[in-house]
Amino acid sequence: MSTTDDHAGQRPVTTGTLAHRVPDLGALELLLAVARVGSLGGAARELGITQPAASSRVRSMERQLGVALVDRSPRGSRLTDAGALVTDWARRIVEAAEAFDAGAQALRDRRDSRLRVAASMTIAEYLLPGWLLALRAQRPDTAVSLLAGNSATVAERLLTDEADVGFVEGLTVPTGLDSVVIAHDRLIVVTAPSHAWARRRRPLAAEELATTPLILREKGSGTRQVLDTALGGLARPLIELSSTTAVKAAAVSGAGPAVLSELAVGEELAMRRLIRVPVDGIALARDLRAVWPTGHRPTGPARDLLALTRG
Repeated sequence: MSTTDDHAGQRPVTTGTLAHRVPDLGALELLLAVARVGSLGGAARELGITQPAASSRVRSMERQLGVALVDRSPRGSRLTDAGALVTDWARRIVEAAEAFDAGAQALRDRRDSRLRVAASMTIAEYLLPGWLLALRAQRPDTAVSLLAGNSATVAERLLTDEADVGFVEGLTVPTGLDSVVIAHDRLIVVTAPSHAWARRRRPLAAEELATTPLILREKGSGTRQVLDTALGGLARPLIELSSTTAVKAAAVSGAGPAVLSELAVGEELAMRRLIRVPVDGIALARDLRAVWPTGHRPTGPARDLLALTRG
């Protein structure tokens, strides 16, 4: 039975946005398949949909345009004159969509070919190497660059689009960034075995820690922020150093007590190159966070790295 008469009096959609007036890509691809194979059923099979679904899509397209596009008969389906004209236009639209898709894929490939990570020092030195090795197993073609600095530097890198994802270890999230907690950490007081604190039996009180010169990370680091908050800003620097490794080396040398991440001193404690000094009444726990610019959740390799940190 011909569909021509069924649609002769239809009124096309003439209001709304272009998306309401122009058939979607799926419908246009179906029309091209009908023209190519000469059968609505064959076109349905080619596109992996049922014949009733294909018939429904053609009728919907005809209602939308207000013209009959396909004549059906026991011998198959053929395009009407209007259908042939619409098919020619559809071919140009689909070709343009294919070019659009290829361009978008090229952008994704370029994005996925590199990953820029900014991380505060403790995370960069003690956690990220393992995460990046796991990421390389998943994405061997992605080139990764790591920018290590304190938490303030990480925030600056992200906000100036010099990094795709960052990791910080302070008590607060820098302004302009969204975050998710990926791990937990605790600061501990350590000293060389030769220091008097290594032999003390009672925990340190906050007052004694606050009045003793300490080997510290620089201001702006997450470690320093946690300690300053715990001591009400009263921490006294004996030496200020810009990396966890440098602080640890100074403490091992006997220069003085230091406050470091528990993550950073496991080997030194096990080999008794450093001694953990118990502290009483001071909150030194902190969250480790992944961060990114507000409203721009990580995608591609950055998203995959984020998943590994929480695995």
